[in-house]
Formats: sequence, C-alpha cells, structure tokens
Amino acid sequence: MRPRVLVLLLFVALVGCAPLPWRNPLADWVPSPNHEPRRPILIVLHATEQDSVEESLDTLRTRNSGGPVSSHYLIARDGRIFQLVAEDRRAWHAGPGRWGTITDVNSASIGIELDHKGTGDFATKQIDALLRLMDDLCTRLGIPRSQVIAHADMAPHRKRDPSARFPWAKLAAAGFGPWPAEPFEDPPQGFDPWLALRAVGYPLDDPGAALRAFRRRFRGIEAELTDPPPVLDADDARVLHALTRPDAPKRP
Repeated sequence: MRPRVLVLLLFVALVGCAPLPWRNPLADWVPSPNHEPRRPILIVLHATEQDSVEESLDTLRTRNSGGPVSSHYLIARDGRIFQLVAEDRRAWHAGPGRWGTITDVNSASIGIELDHKGTGDFATKQIDALLRLMDDLCTRLGIPRSQVIAHADMAPHRKRDPSARFPWAKLAAAGFGPWPAEPFEDPPQGFDPWLALRAVGYPLDDPGAALRAFRRRFRGIEAELTDPPPVLDADDARVLHALTRPDAPKRP
C-alpha cells in the first residue's frame, strides 16, 4: 500500500473516532454556527501549604481531606509550570464561595496553585513565572487583568491562601489585579465602607471574615481564621475609598 494512501486511511479512521457533539434525543438537531467554547473570566491564586511540588502534584491528581481536588496549573518554587487540567474544563480548586456576582467560581475561573508552605516569602522565580503565565492566559483567553483574586477573597470564612506575604503590589505593578493608589485620603461624607467592600467583590455573608481577607490582601495583616472578627477602622475605610473611587480599576 502506498504511504500516501495509508496516511489518508489513518486520517479517516481518526476522524471516525472523534467524539461527536452530544445531542439531546428529545430535540431535533438544527445546528447553529453561532457558538464558542466556554471561557473563564477570573483567575484564582492559591498556596498549596504542602512540603514539596511532588506532594502537591500527587494531591492535585487525587484528593485532599475534603475530597477530589485539582487546579489548572501548579507553579514550583523554581519557576517550573505544570498544567493538570485543560483550560476549557472545570477544575475543582475553589469550592464553595463567590466573588462579586460569580457564585460558581470553579466554572468561571482558572485555578493556579503556588508551591508554598503558607509562611515566608514567595520565590522570585515563582512569581516571575506566575506573571508570564497570567499574561499568556489573559491575552489568549480574554480574561480581564483586573480579575485576579486570592482563594481567601472568594472564601474568606474558610481560606487564608495565598497568605499575607503574597506580593500583590508586584502583580498590580505588572497590571494584574486592583491596588489602592497612594496617598490615601479620608473618604467623603456618606461613604459606606461595607458597601465599598462588597463593590470590590467580597461576599458579606460573614462581614468579619470578609474584612479579615481584605486586610490580608490589601494591608498585609495576617489573622487566624479562629481569631475574633476584626472591627473596620479608619485605615480600612481609606484603602477601600482608594479602591472604589471613580478613577480606580473596575470589575467587569
């Protein structure tokens, strides 16, 4: 058999094995060309809080104490990037919680895990790799660069990662995520800091937990999840005003 004919036969066989789009037997199939793959609109950053990248690779392909778990990407401390789930698939990294009007974060996001024990600084090579990866994701997938959050932001009552030591200001300087512009000013009369906290995206089912997550990200103040709920103070209000004033970056 000629090589060209063999190649053609192999191609036909592969096409024949390709899965067809699922069709509901209750309906007549009248296909429209007006569609596209589901697209993520959010990036959620995590810290593994484990001892090594090998341990995390195993966990993200099996389960943790809460059940099966995964993420789209894992970045090692030396800057290596691992992909575990295709970008058009729903990874199990966020769990219960929400951000703004997004109530099913797993379905709307790309999850990125950082190999980090949860204490201490993040490695420079790791953050540089993260910036390269986010630039690629936002460029290819059309994710707004403002839509980068912490796992703790969308689940403040149960999560604290990636920790108060995460360099959010460096990410903001590269164009990712909001960051309050200094100098901070006293808010105008009538400013409601709790409404501002919600406008940033934080869920207010547990206001104390939301404030704790906000402080961890924007003020670098770490608190245990079991600590008493914090009380919103004047510095919180100034930062929230800086984040939500008219010239601040807005969420879509």
